[in-house]
Amino acid sequence: MQQDEQPFISPSTILPETTVKALILGFILSAVLAAANAYLGLLLGMTVSASIPAAVISMAVLKLFRKNNILENNIVQTAASSGESLAAGVIFTLPALVLMNYWADFNYWETTAIALTGGLLGVLFTIPLRKALIVREKLKFPEGVATAEVLKAGNNGSALLKYLITGSLLGGGIKLIVEGLQLWQSKFHAGVILNGKAFLYFGTYLTPAVVAVGYIVGLNIAVLVFLGGAISWYGAIPGYIALNGAPEGLTATQAGLQIWSTKVRYLGVGAMIVGGLWAIFSIRQSLGSAMKQGLEAFKKAKDSTKTLRTEYDTPMSWVLIGIGILLVPVFIIYLREVQSVALSSLMTVLMVIAGFLFSAVAGYMAGLVGSSNNPISGVTIATILTSALILAALLGTDSPVGAASAIMIGSVVCCAAAISGDVMQDLKAGHILGATPARQQVMEVVGVTAGALVMAPVLTLLNNAYQIGSEKLSAPQASLMRSVAEGVFGGNLPWNIISIGALIGVIVIVCDLILQKRNSSFRMPVLAVAVGMYLPLYLDTAIFIGGIIAWLVSRFYKKNENNPRHLEAKQSAENAGLLFASGLITGEALLGIFLAIPIAVSGNDKVLKVFDYEFPSVMGLAVLFGCCLLLYNAVKKGYHKAG
Repeated sequence: MQQDEQPFISPSTILPETTVKALILGFILSAVLAAANAYLGLLLGMTVSASIPAAVISMAVLKLFRKNNILENNIVQTAASSGESLAAGVIFTLPALVLMNYWADFNYWETTAIALTGGLLGVLFTIPLRKALIVREKLKFPEGVATAEVLKAGNNGSALLKYLITGSLLGGGIKLIVEGLQLWQSKFHAGVILNGKAFLYFGTYLTPAVVAVGYIVGLNIAVLVFLGGAISWYGAIPGYIALNGAPEGLTATQAGLQIWSTKVRYLGVGAMIVGGLWAIFSIRQSLGSAMKQGLEAFKKAKDSTKTLRTEYDTPMSWVLIGIGILLVPVFIIYLREVQSVALSSLMTVLMVIAGFLFSAVAGYMAGLVGSSNNPISGVTIATILTSALILAALLGTDSPVGAASAIMIGSVVCCAAAISGDVMQDLKAGHILGATPARQQVMEVVGVTAGALVMAPVLTLLNNAYQIGSEKLSAPQASLMRSVAEGVFGGNLPWNIISIGALIGVIVIVCDLILQKRNSSFRMPVLAVAVGMYLPLYLDTAIFIGGIIAWLVSRFYKKNENNPRHLEAKQSAENAGLLFASGLITGEALLGIFLAIPIAVSGNDKVLKVFDYEFPSVMGLAVLFGCCLLLYNAVKKGYHKAG
């Protein structure tokens, strides 16, 4: 929809939006999707948007009631998607405090307070930016547009739900077989070191959720993620072994993983910092204009009650009061941890400046490239690195609380930035549909609250069962945040490797600028390459496989473009594929959480293993191939059913 078009529901039409059933359903879905995305993020270091699955579930459930409408459905997905986004902000940062042994566990009140205050600040920071980014800048917000289109095609909600349910059952069933019954390994490895110098390796993850992530992000991003992995695993690690030799007493695969985790993954840190800074620089003028308009809205301190329903935001006076109130618990949280009024005040100031700046950046970037490509990791690492350097200069590098303080600043900023991108996508969907922005903003608060309430128990359960930071749940983002913060205060940050990673990031940016100048459909966002650098190659490979499926699907569309109903059939097929892939992810993630319960209670990760025999990894490869075929066939079925 172009910005000058009329919304789907006229501003003069009044429909029930924030109904009791919408509040309850939105709260429940937010909590469930937050838990699922927490598991996915700790496993993969990436999360995916839950807006469309939430919209489809909402449509199916609300159809059971006599009265329901499209704006009510939109309100439900608004709340549900905010829980998923909050999970990203939490799991990217707070597990670092446990990994560095600053926290013994995830204390419920501390974890909830940080997640809740960060998420609520993210909602409040974006309210004055809505008109600037959606109405005046006319950014595209791809996930918001897609969600609105699914909601407009709401009559197919129940039909589409079967793809989500089928994918969930399949993903959950395979997770049960692999991690519960343990009939085969969850990953395939093959590595060799020749003459003590040359290193060759191949690996892939054997459950379909990671492949589904690759399908959702598409071939372009999947290729870049794999490229980042290739730089690390086919360039940096062989180069390191050629110069220094392989670690003794380890297999080739173990040696590669050790070198990657202790040395090579810092390439990703350098590229990520460059990516975050480039994101700010590249949109500096437009961002400056948007922030100026947002600050002007703050200064007015109130909105006119005479505006159209579809343009009515939460009053700025309420926003200012809310931000002021939230700074108090943030200060108290910091004070409780560091026991210093002056340091807590400094941390609060740094947080609010970085939080508003990076919330604006995240909101703007979500409008340009979508939430999946948002540089949350880059801006969070930049925040933690900057905060750590400032705190180290003031406290000294031997401070026992310095590294943790930097993480805690970054955690609130990361939650705020993660939420802001989601809020803008939701408000874009609402703008197209004719929703009331103020009511959506209230539901963002509901969703954030629901997500925050479940984070601590979910993280505690996963940590007790799988040990966050282990190979089973490596928490790649949080591990990097910890490495950066501790590296500054420990003086052992490998700046030479980080500098090489930054140089690689600059090269990728230059390549992307060349592609942009040539109007190429293939682009090279640097954050995607950086993600690939710090993920183990078996995850990069699985993402790449998903990207290939997305490419095969695009070829299928091209072959059928002469179909008179091609556009309608293609939309149906895209929804079917997206929901089947989302189901694979959600089913695996929820089963991973459910399986953690008996493991945590018994203290035995083999509590559900009933057979001594274990199938070879080729069985897992065969099952994964079958899941790929089912995903492709779901798209074809969705196409032919509509066309």
